[in-house]
This record gives sequence, structure tokens and C-alpha cells, in this order.
Amino acid sequence: MGDLAVEVRGLQKRYGDLEAVRGIDLEIRRGEVFALLGPNGAGKTTTVEILEGHRARSGGEVSVLGHDPARREKALLQRIGIVLQTTGVEPYLSVEETIELFRGYYPDPLPLDDVLELVGLQEKRSSRVRKLSGGLQRRLDVGVGICGNPELLFLDEPTTGFDPAARRGAWGMIRGLRELGKTIVLTTHYLDEAQALADRVAIIAQGKILVEGAPDSLAGRETTTISFRRPDGELPGVAREAEESGGVLTLRTDRPTAVLHELTHWAADRHIELDGLQVMRASLEDVYLQLTGGEDA
Repeated sequence: MGDLAVEVRGLQKRYGDLEAVRGIDLEIRRGEVFALLGPNGAGKTTTVEILEGHRARSGGEVSVLGHDPARREKALLQRIGIVLQTTGVEPYLSVEETIELFRGYYPDPLPLDDVLELVGLQEKRSSRVRKLSGGLQRRLDVGVGICGNPELLFLDEPTTGFDPAARRGAWGMIRGLRELGKTIVLTTHYLDEAQALADRVAIIAQGKILVEGAPDSLAGRETTTISFRRPDGELPGVAREAEESGGVLTLRTDRPTAVLHELTHWAADRHIELDGLQVMRASLEDVYLQLTGGEDA
């Protein structure tokens, strides 16, 4: 395995005539946050469930921490943590009691206080689960997922339904887990979340991985947009092909430095301000929408 936590070659999953996963190759390095993105029905959930050992594959090879997850070996199960979209914990237990219950299932769990600190629930340790807000319950879900001190953690839509403040808090929690050296496989509907947290992402559609790489490198594949309000007089050559709407000119280019140099040099020579000048690099969301035809993640 070396530096790889997950290695997948030619992964396939068929349901009768439906081929949900069609020959995926995938590598996830130890200690990184890896995000798997794709529209509903793309095959990402099936892929993750195969990695977790919850679903049998139809073909291909899969290695998770050096084990075939289909065998459900204790030696693997004790080293992974799974945080599902919904977790059924006993609502009348306290936070502390819940963590202690799940710690008892593992041979070398994290200390209780360490778990509470990692998920930010120190001050809620005596609170009943049913009294927690949705965001705090999600933190408890993560606490349950990490209490066994896993090397590899699967996070399925960890911030769905969160308000902006709760989402940022959860992001800090995930970054903290990464700093501990945990490998994290993240599925999320929020593309800004993947861009903020993931070292690498893979975009999957119709059972195949369309593109894979660091979020910034994928965004850099797309054109940069430059816009400004039309000034008086004749435009420089570089702006003559710009689109105009409501008096605003928009240029799309794969050589933004050269275009900006020509625009600003032209404006400075004429003592003109380029009102409303904006330079917008393509985001991961732009790449995703282009590759998937606009389907929701």
C-alpha cells in the first residue's frame, strides 16, 4: 500500500442491466481529505458503500488500508470510521454516555475527553442527545465516528442543513481531524465545501470519474472572466470581442495576465478608470456544472 489508504482498479457495480459504476480507477493518499462529487444517481454513494464494505462489487479490485473491504475483516473494521447522513443514537443518553458506549466497541479507542474536544462538545458532555441542536447532533455523529481512533474516516454529507456559522464550525472540526493525520473521504452537495476542505476531488457522473485533481488545479482548467463598465470612446483591441449587457463588458480568456495588462495599460494611458473591474477565476462549481451538464451535486 505504501502511501495509499485506498486503491481501486476497474471497479464495477451492476444491478441487472443497469451498470451503476463503470470501471472506476481511484487512489486516495494517507492523510488527505478526498472529496467525491457527483449528481444523484452518478454512482458516488455506491462507490463509497463498496469502500466501506457495505455493498458487494461486481468487478474490479479494491484495497482499503491493505484489506479487501468485501471480506468485512475485523482488522479493517476497527481502523475505519463512518459518519452517515443520519445516525440513530439513543436520544435519552447524554453526550458523554453516547461516546462511552461506542468507545466500548473498539480495542484502542480515543480517550473520552479527546473525542469531546475534537468535536467541540466539552460543554455539552452532560446534555441529553434529544436536547441538542441539529448542528450539535451532527458533531456527536462525528464523535461516534472517530471514537475508535480510525485511520480512515468516511464523512457523508457532514453539514447538510447547517446554517453558515455551523458549517464553518464543522469545517474547522474536519481540518482538525486532518491535522491529526486522519484520511478523510468526503461526499458533499456543497461545492464550496469541497473546494475549502479537500486536497483532491473526483467528479463522477454516469458511473465514471470525469476528472480528478486538486480543486484549484481543476478550476484553473477553465477560462477567467474579466468584466468592467464600458468607458467612453473606442475600446482597445482586446475588448472588441467582449459581450455587453446593461453597459457591462465581459471577457472570457485563458490568458488573463496578458489581457489585463493590455486593458489596464490602455486605460492608464488615457487616464480612464475601468469602473466595476472584476477578475473572476473559474470555481470548482463552474467546472462541476460544465462537466455534469448542470445537475445538482
